[in-house]
Order: sequence, then structure tokens, then C-alpha cells
Amino acid sequence: MAQKKRSTSGLIVLFALAVVLCFAIANANSQESAAQAAPEQTAMSGQDSLGMARGDSMSIVKKIDDMKERARLGWFYKVRYSGLGDFFVRGGAFMWPLLICSIIALVFIFERLFTLARARVDVKNLMNRVSQALRGEGVDAALKVCEGTRGPIAAVIHSGLLRAGQGPDAVKEAIETAGSIETSFLERGLVVLATVSTIAPMLGFLGTVSGMMNAFAAIAAAEQVSAKIVASGIEEALITTIAGLTIAIPASVGHAYFVSQIERFVLEMEEASANLVNELVELQKK
Repeated sequence: MAQKKRSTSGLIVLFALAVVLCFAIANANSQESAAQAAPEQTAMSGQDSLGMARGDSMSIVKKIDDMKERARLGWFYKVRYSGLGDFFVRGGAFMWPLLICSIIALVFIFERLFTLARARVDVKNLMNRVSQALRGEGVDAALKVCEGTRGPIAAVIHSGLLRAGQGPDAVKEAIETAGSIETSFLERGLVVLATVSTIAPMLGFLGTVSGMMNAFAAIAAAEQVSAKIVASGIEEALITTIAGLTIAIPASVGHAYFVSQIERFVLEMEEASANLVNELVELQKK
């Protein structure tokens, strides 16, 4: 019994010593890890401070470069770094021919709008005045009415009145010739708008191909592929596509609108010419 008690107490003492030894080893390991982590934290804090210093110096350099760029470009600086200017620059080299297409389309659209607005005239009122002048004072008075009215319809009627003494056939021939000339004048610039509406999307798609080629070239040159590497090329491709379609749509709409307006002018010229011929025939009968 005594031997059993002694062996049991010995085991308890050994177990206690093992627990104390484990705690001591754990404490020593924690102190060692803390001692190792302290220099690492110090190095990291030093790196952070160094990174912050570098960031501050880079921001200062960037501000200086920005001031130099502002002084060099002058008023063009605001255009270059505006939203539209930055959009243009990110589109790449094909944005320049697209810009030229947009300027040409705008010039011809505004020119045609102004010309067709000046060409409009109240055809019924004009023909009533011409008929009254013919019946009351003769051909010379009707010619003066046409000369005082601008537009292609008045010009066509004026050409017919100049042949009034040669018979209805001569009047019709003069009206047809003048109508062809005035119609070609009204259609001036429509070929340019049709060309721009065709070329602009093709240039946009060509810029799309160029941007995708740049993106694949960046992938081939990079050791590790990431979205950031191909983003600029894909962005260039999409910007040129958007620009080409943005130019082509207004040009196409403007072309269709002007064609419809010219067809309206042609119908009005034909109606006025028929009324003039009938009026001359009635005067000859009287």
C-alpha cells in the first residue's frame, strides 16, 4: 500500500513538472516570436513612412509637371483635359479622321438647313400674285413678281415666263431645264453626307481592329496576363466604335431629311409649272 501511494505521488509530481515545463517553453516561444516581430514591425513602419514620403514627392512632381503643361498649352489645356478631350485622346489615332468627318458633316448639315430654309416660299400665294399680274399687267409684271421672290420655285416660273411668247411647248422646255438646275442646287452636299454616313462607321471599326491588335500585343509582351494590361486597347477599340456611330447616325438622318425636303420642293415646282402653263394657255385663248 505504501509503495502504491509513493508511486502515485511520484506520478503526480512528474505530471506537475511536465505541465510547468510546457508553460515555460510556451512562454519562451512567445517572447522569442515577439522579439522577432518587433524588428519586422519597425521595418514595415519604416517602409510605410518611406512609401508615404515617396508618394508625397511624386505628387509634388506631378503638380509641377501639370503646371508646366498648363503654361505650355494655354487655353487648349482645358480642352485637352476636359471629359471630351480625354475621350478623344484615349480613342487613339483613328479619332483624327473621325473628327474631320464630324466637322464636314456639321458644316454641310447647317449649310443645307440654311439654304432650304431660305428656299421655302408660299407657293399658292406666289402663284396667285403671278396670275393677277399676268391678267392685269402682262408678262413683264409677272416677271417682276418672280424677281422679287427668292427660292427655286420663283426661279423656275421666271424661266417659263421668259419663253411665254414662244408658246406652251417652249415654256415647258424652259421650266424643265430650270427645274433640273434648281434641283441639282438643292441636292448639293447630299453626296458628302451620304459618304460621311458610310465612312464614319468603317473608320470606327478600323479603330476597333487597331485597339484589339494593341490589346493582343500587350498580352503577348506581358509575362503575366491581367485585365489592366488589355484595358487600354479594348477601351480604344470601343471609343472609336462609339465615335464612328455617333457621327454616322446624325449624318444619315440629315441626309434622309434633306432628301424628303427636296422631293417636296420638286413636287411644288411641278405644280407651279403646271399652273403657269395653264394660265398662259388661258390668256392665249382670250
